[in-house]
Order: sequence, then C-alpha cells, then structure tokens
Amino acid sequence: MQAWRVLLLIVGLLLLASWLGWDVSRMTSSGTPIHVASPDPEGLVSDHGRVSHSSNEIHVSRLPPEGRHTLALIRQGGPYAHARDGTIFGNREGLLPGQARGYYREYTVPTPGVGNRGARRIVAGRDGDFWYSEDHYQSFTRIRE
Repeated sequence: MQAWRVLLLIVGLLLLASWLGWDVSRMTSSGTPIHVASPDPEGLVSDHGRVSHSSNEIHVSRLPPEGRHTLALIRQGGPYAHARDGTIFGNREGLLPGQARGYYREYTVPTPGVGNRGARRIVAGRDGDFWYSEDHYQSFTRIRE
C-alpha cells in the first residue's frame, strides 16, 4: 500500500512539472539538470558553454514557424495568446547580457500538441535584440535578421 502512495506522488509531481512547462526529461534522479548552459562574459551562451558571437545565433528564417509568428506579433504589439506575454523577464538565470530590470520582456512561442504554454520563448530587449529559448530559459540563442 505504501509503495502505491509513493508512486502516485511521483507521477503527480511529474504531471505537475510537465503542466508547468518544466523539461523533466533533462533531469537526474536527484532533480538536478543534466545539461545547463553557462553564461559567457559577453552575455552569449550555448548548450556547450562559452561561445563566440557568431556561433550562437539563429537567423529568423530558421526559427520554427510559431517563433516567426510570435516575433511578428511582438513587432506589431500583439495581440498575444497568453496573459504573461509581454511581462518583464528578470534574467534571473543570468544567461543574457546584464541590463536594468524591465529591459527584457518574455513571449510564448506556442508548441504544437502541448496544452499549456510549453517551454519555448522569445525574450525581447528594449533596444531591439531578440533571444530564442526552446528549453524554458536553460539556454538562449540570439535571433538575427
């Protein structure tokens, strides 16, 4: 009987994590991420740690179609599908270049087949810089035109 309760608790926690958009497939049994990007002194990151400016960029044409659509919505000022779109992104992970609070805003990039916001985001800087994250802020790629 006790084993069933533990199993139900684990399944419930995994469902909750999935509903919140956490990528539980990238975690060890202790709950620590297997692979986390590390910040670069210039503010650029990759899945493999520090990189040069040119190797951690994605051309807008290579974004998923939903990402290109979200970028177009950001440029026209909406409308957005999610209430959190356009809210301040605090850069608590420290993976983007350091800026004053309020400089960055976050926007959802819909993921087909996912019933919640999913993990994909575009973060927009006040000066027109755009960053794509497909893993809920574990790493960022700068979007280039």
